[in-house]
Amino acid sequence: MDVAVLSRIQFALTASFHFLFPPMTIGLGVVLVIIQGLRLKTGTPLYFHMARFWTRVFGLIFAIGVASGIVLEFEFGTNWATYSRFVGDIFGSPLAIEGIYAFFLESGFLALLLFGWDRIGPRMHFVSTFLVALGAHFSAIWILVANSWMQTPTGYHLARSVKVTADGTQHPLSADLGSQAFTIQEIALPAGYVVQPEDLQSVRAVIDSFSEAIFNPSTLTRLSHTILACWVTSACLVIAVSAWYLLRNRHLEFAKSSVRIGLAFGTIAMLLQFVAADATARGVADHQPTKLAALEGLTTTQSEAPLSLVGWVSWDRDEKGNVVGIEKHAVAVPGLLSLLVSGDFTSPETGAETVVAGLADLPTDEFLATRHPDASKDELESIRPSYWPNVPVVFQTYHLMIALGMALMGVALLGCVMWKFGWLWNTRSALTRTYLWVCVSSIFLAHIATQAGWFTAEMGLQPWVVYGVLKTCEAVSRAVAAPQVLVSIFLFTLVYLLHVTLFVYLLAKRIGVGPGEGDISEMPEEGWKRLGMKSRRHTRAG
Repeated sequence: MDVAVLSRIQFALTASFHFLFPPMTIGLGVVLVIIQGLRLKTGTPLYFHMARFWTRVFGLIFAIGVASGIVLEFEFGTNWATYSRFVGDIFGSPLAIEGIYAFFLESGFLALLLFGWDRIGPRMHFVSTFLVALGAHFSAIWILVANSWMQTPTGYHLARSVKVTADGTQHPLSADLGSQAFTIQEIALPAGYVVQPEDLQSVRAVIDSFSEAIFNPSTLTRLSHTILACWVTSACLVIAVSAWYLLRNRHLEFAKSSVRIGLAFGTIAMLLQFVAADATARGVADHQPTKLAALEGLTTTQSEAPLSLVGWVSWDRDEKGNVVGIEKHAVAVPGLLSLLVSGDFTSPETGAETVVAGLADLPTDEFLATRHPDASKDELESIRPSYWPNVPVVFQTYHLMIALGMALMGVALLGCVMWKFGWLWNTRSALTRTYLWVCVSSIFLAHIATQAGWFTAEMGLQPWVVYGVLKTCEAVSRAVAAPQVLVSIFLFTLVYLLHVTLFVYLLAKRIGVGPGEGDISEMPEEGWKRLGMKSRRHTRAG
């Protein structure tokens, strides 16, 4: 395998492992705000112990998540140096804002959240919890802004760096001018300019409008879709741990309250996810039609396009082994894809007439002709599949994400019904115990769904790293050799195995201890008191 493929594998490995943790901390921060709010409102000792238990879980997840995420920052320089130089003017700003503002906000107040139980009062502790949760969401916002720009780039132009001599003559950067004096200037390139491999050392994307780059066409929809997925994942974590306690007949009051909060929070997030997912899919249809066709395995452009429910897709190859199309075997609902793309649910017959482009016409001939001006019509047809993502893979990951999302929705709604009628607490019932075991497994289903979603988004972007502008194979570092990347993949795998082993051990130990020894119906003595000062600061009693 070449450097580009190995670098993609390495980044997929490190990013996938890291993304096990942020969804839990982002959503768990909201859960902690809810619990701390109930603690303030009711003064019930139970909520104090709940807050303390879930805060310790939050701290453990946060620590492992930070350790695994630092690697990604370095990979942009080691494996993707060409990409970093090309988009650094745009991509660097959101990442810098995330590190300077969001991460420092989250990590700064995390100290008060973790260690301030007997040092600050309940109100300040609630404020610290809120700011930690806010910081976690800010981190997600800026990272998703950067990633969304890669999907739908706006607010920029391409510029070429050239050497300009005293007489105003422009020379390429690679030109040897000897002792002749020169300055380096950037020359804006015309709109629609096609980046060639030989341009990569002198051409880069330059930002025109920071607001347009931030609020690119996919930012808000992808942000809402991802944040809600994080909320669902954290709700599943709370439900899974609480269901385990119910099955073991331990910490029953704690488990019942946690299940109630997890079910309510998770159900609301899942219902909102329907709206967010629909908006995200229609955004893909508008701005990334090739990705949509790949996700649905749609070959021909048609109205009344079907929506695939379950099945598989394989490559159709010619005698030489070249990809010429796809073979789809799936159960589908006629016209439903066209209706969903149109968004016209009030007139389903009209909505079903919406034309959806298929892979046979994507990318368009006009798009291909700008990149292959000397190719004939027949040659463009043979070139077209090289601009498709890996359709068999993204078709499966996309439908896996949807299937698991629908399954989790069913679990949440069933839990609400059982809660309503009091069946959820009857752990002697075989039905209840079966349901609780499903709840225990829900955290694994949620993680698989989020991972499948990210694979769908990123593999569906291929062969581009910046959609329609820069190819992935052109974005790798020139100084890195394939054996070096292969060795690093092996080492990362070993380190991550140690990481996940440590995490599972510490989490299992924390769950084993539970919310605390003794009677959680009593509030522990808190060693803080208010000073008689206008600032109303808090200090330790003593």
